[in-house]
Amino acid sequence: MSHQQQQQRPQHEPIKYGDVFPIEGELAGKTVAPRDAAMMQTAENEMLGHIQKGGAAATMQSAAMRNERAGFVGYNDVTDDAGDRGVSITETDLPGKRLIVESIAGQVVDQFSQRAPLAAATLFEEGGGGGRGQGDAITIGEALEATVMTAGSKPVEQSDAAAIQAEVRATGRTNVVPLGVAAAAQSAATLNARTTRDEDKTKLADVLANATSKLPTDEAVTRRDAEGVTGAEMRNNPDLTTHPAGVAASMTAAARLNLNK
Repeated sequence: MSHQQQQQRPQHEPIKYGDVFPIEGELAGKTVAPRDAAMMQTAENEMLGHIQKGGAAATMQSAAMRNERAGFVGYNDVTDDAGDRGVSITETDLPGKRLIVESIAGQVVDQFSQRAPLAAATLFEEGGGGGRGQGDAITIGEALEATVMTAGSKPVEQSDAAAIQAEVRATGRTNVVPLGVAAAAQSAATLNARTTRDEDKTKLADVLANATSKLPTDEAVTRRDAEGVTGAEMRNNPDLTTHPAGVAASMTAAARLNLNK
């Protein structure tokens, strides 16, 4: 059902999964619930580093909010399907792109492809952290340096500076050190905002090269660190998204790999 058709749906009927996704079977007849949407939002944030515009989480959130306003569900309601079997997101690497598949209770509800830049996770797994042992945790400095490889040619923007500052704060440093990586990122973002041509702008590689040596201390990346950096990057981006290969993406990949270890 199209978004326009959904808007015209009589309010005395709850919006079901079959109304917003091209699916059949038992799940299609279930009412979209708020906690289902929250679970998919969490899954997208962990996998993608942001909520995908037009993706399953956004679609579910919109439907769940309408169902809640109409009184069909409560804020904490969850369907048996999502509650018992969960939601999941998988990605498959294809030549030049990756395929993202989103499922509820094992049933595919949405899929889309993204251009596949060099992934930070690949760098970490191949030992891009400078001789790190297989069981060693990836540090914040290493995550910053990985961004040089994945998005080094990107001009520094305010969203990047905010993410880098949040990343540096995760090391336990609450103040910005003059000549440090966070100060350099903020200076670059400010200068770039007044620079017209991209070729004249300071790039991420310029401020993040050898980042580990510029940090007063370095710590292993945690899931909480990644969430803080992702939030900072999103809040300072006019589109409320993160760069697919930027600072937050590197932190998210590092946190996920550290958690798996």
